[in-house]
Amino acid sequence: MARRTLLRVAVTAALVLTSTVVLRAPAAEAAAVNPVVVWDANAQQAIWDVAQQQPNEQARSFAMVHGAVYDAVNAIAGKPYQPYLVAPAADGTESAEAAVATAAYQMLLSLFPAQQARLLAQYDDALAAIPDGAAKQGGISVGTQAAAAMIADRQNDGAFGAQTWIVGTQPGRWRPTPPTYASAGAWTGHVKPFLLPSASMFRTSGPPVLTSAAYARDVNEVKRIGGATSTVRTADQTEAAIWWHDRHLAEWEIKRQIAVGQGLSTLQAARMFAMVDMTEADALIACYNEKEYWSFWRPVTAIQLADTDGNPATVGDPTWMPLLVTPAFPEYTSGHTCFTSASMTTLAYFFHRDDIPFSAYSPAADATRHYGSFSQALAEVVEARVWGGVHFRSADNQGVRIGLSVFAYMAAGRYFKPRR
Repeated sequence: MARRTLLRVAVTAALVLTSTVVLRAPAAEAAAVNPVVVWDANAQQAIWDVAQQQPNEQARSFAMVHGAVYDAVNAIAGKPYQPYLVAPAADGTESAEAAVATAAYQMLLSLFPAQQARLLAQYDDALAAIPDGAAKQGGISVGTQAAAAMIADRQNDGAFGAQTWIVGTQPGRWRPTPPTYASAGAWTGHVKPFLLPSASMFRTSGPPVLTSAAYARDVNEVKRIGGATSTVRTADQTEAAIWWHDRHLAEWEIKRQIAVGQGLSTLQAARMFAMVDMTEADALIACYNEKEYWSFWRPVTAIQLADTDGNPATVGDPTWMPLLVTPAFPEYTSGHTCFTSASMTTLAYFFHRDDIPFSAYSPAADATRHYGSFSQALAEVVEARVWGGVHFRSADNQGVRIGLSVFAYMAAGRYFKPRR
């Protein structure tokens, strides 16, 4: 009941905070190819297909691209919404298509200079489809200015810093996990947030005390259902665990699918992608800040060393391994539930409804999963991280709360608000 209440609160808060209802675009525009969607797919190709960035890196890159695209499109539309960084001078005659292509191309080039040849080919193709003239040149100018503002703003933002995770030896403290024994991403919690004033502003009360009944419930649940050889996990639960764990994130496809399915205009899509991607990025930054602060051990360590935790309700199993490969950083809180809570609540807020159906394919799971609502997807990812054996339920639930808190700050603040 507590879990269902938490998820209901998350989506209800998103709907209560909604300030405007997004209407469907005119039929002619909805039928056209949306340049924001096109360049999101191009960004995915650069960020994941080629660069193979991991989720904490991906979130920053997508947020930078779509922040610049949003500022460019919003300026051309007459600044109906609060700009993120800048509102280049525009009179509305500029080509939004040229602005989107330019802002996205220049952001991606700044992030991935080694991909210049492929990115330039995509950019040239996009510009070739736009008639030459003042509108095209004006769009290029607006896009250039928006990208320049974002590039300048993210200089020395803390990304890819030299921080490392502290390796502990005491019960409850994180240490690298089998089979990779890797350590990565410690800089993420030190990155300058896109929306929040501080990465630590939503500090939680921490994981359950090792000797508590709550901790024993967490350990024994993961031990039972999250193991590589679990006999109680169903085939559907196994598929869901792998589907949500895929580094080729399903959220990318979901956002594009919804933008097209709901017939968003170029401005609406630019605003939606920027709003969702920046909220997701800050939720991950806040999450990694929590991971560093609490430095809590992963289920595989906790279960293998359970005889050392001082809790009579847990029993160690030195041979236990999770279904999924454990990520290379501390457990608490769950990055995926932080991220998905931020995205799903922001989407519910943007569309002023929860019950928009969507689906997405995961190469890792070789499966397409279907959802009838944003809250359904959020509920499943909470379970999936337990089914995969990489997170305790308490970390998943606290991750949902962090994502909701970041969303609420975004929705209540100055970002993306109508100006008239």
